This record gives sequence, structure tokens and C-alpha cells, in this order.
Amino acid sequence: MQKIQIFLAVSLTFLSSIQVRADPQNPKEQLNQSLIFAAPPPPTDIGEPGKRTEAGSRGCSQDTNKPLTSSQKRLTALVPIYSNPELVFGTTIAEYPSFLFYVPYSSDFAYGEFVLEDEAENQAIYKISLTGTPGVVSLRLPSKAAPLEIGKRYRWYLNVYCNKDNQIIADVEGYLKREQLNPALKTQLEKATPSQRVTLYRTNGIWYDALSAASELRRTNSQDTSWRALLQAVGLNDFATEPKVECCNLEN
Repeated sequence: MQKIQIFLAVSLTFLSSIQVRADPQNPKEQLNQSLIFAAPPPPTDIGEPGKRTEAGSRGCSQDTNKPLTSSQKRLTALVPIYSNPELVFGTTIAEYPSFLFYVPYSSDFAYGEFVLEDEAENQAIYKISLTGTPGVVSLRLPSKAAPLEIGKRYRWYLNVYCNKDNQIIADVEGYLKREQLNPALKTQLEKATPSQRVTLYRTNGIWYDALSAASELRRTNSQDTSWRALLQAVGLNDFATEPKVECCNLEN
């Protein structure tokens, strides 16, 4: 499994003091300066590390044992992974963050299920109707759901099931924690351009918000390099050119 290109900051307090700099005019220079994602120190009290990429397809009465794309890419969560031991973890400041995944399965073959579990092991389970095209999907927690609590850690799962027999085909899982947005960073974000906001999230180690902002920039500005740089920083460069597909509403 690819290793994350990462440095661990001394603390989130230190990270939050970093000031944003104007983006370079040269796209190549901008990309080079964006290759490091300043991830916070990982939690030390997580028993099970998670899984960023499916181990192998199964289910459907063994009709298939591989994804349905010629590239052979597997179900993958677009999140950082720490080494020694491997741990799938990222932070957010949002009440209702978005989770991004590469899904190689289409709606005529499979459907999905997203699960969010709090520290008390209470679960919110959402069914996902996939599209007919494999690609990157964004799953945003619905506003009717309970907002994430500051300082709390959550565990998420994405399971894909076969339409034919409702057996699981593939799954990934990991953790996120909602952090407090400090006043200085809040002021910077309010004044920043969309590209600068990605840099602020990146240099402060706020993964989910950084990737969501970069995904929106990718949609509105094809010349912006934030999306590719972020994925490359965490060892997911192979997914940088995969199309984003308009999917999926989370339904209880």
C-alpha cells in the first residue's frame, strides 16, 4: 500500500498558527508547494486501524472477483493513511462534512451503504444508489442528521453490496474527528480566495475540508492544481484524473 507523504506537526495548536501565502502564479510552482499535507499527530488509542482500499471483491455468488473497470482500481476512500501502524484518519471542522470515495461499481451491478458511528457505537446507516458510471463520489451528511460534535471522534464505513444476492462485495472504513475552529484561522478563511482556503485547510491538517474545497475548485477551474496535489500528497495520485460522478444522496 502506498505510503503517505506526510510530516507530523508537533501539535494542532502549532499548525493553526501557520499563515496562508498567496498562491504562486506558476501552476507547476503551486503544485510543488502543495505536495505536503500537514497532517496532525494520529490518535494513539484506536484499536482497529481501518481500511483505505478494499482487500478484494467478493459476493454476487462469486460471479466476479474484481472491479468493473478496465483500470482494475478498487474501492478506495480518498483519505490519508498513517504508517506504523497503518491508520485511516482525518479531521474536519464541519458539522456536516463530505466523504469522497472512488467507486468502481455501477448501479446495474451494485448498491452502497454508508455508516457513521459515534464513540458510544450509535450508528446512522444510509443507503446509496450508485450511478451507471464508476468514478469519484461525494457523500455529504444530510442536514437532518445530528451534526458532528466538536472534539468527538467518529468511525465511518462504506459497504458495497451486489444487487443479485445482497452480499457484500467490498468495503472500506476509517475515522474522523471534528476539531474546534480557532478564531485566527476563521478570520483567515473568511478573507481567503477558494484556492487560498484549500491551502489553509492543507497547512492546518484539516483533510476533509481541504479535499471538499479542492473538489469544488476542480469543478469550477480546470487549471487549478489543488485536487491533484492533495491526492498526490497522501499517495492517491492514481485517482487524480478519475471523473467525479454526480452521486449520491444519503438516505436513511
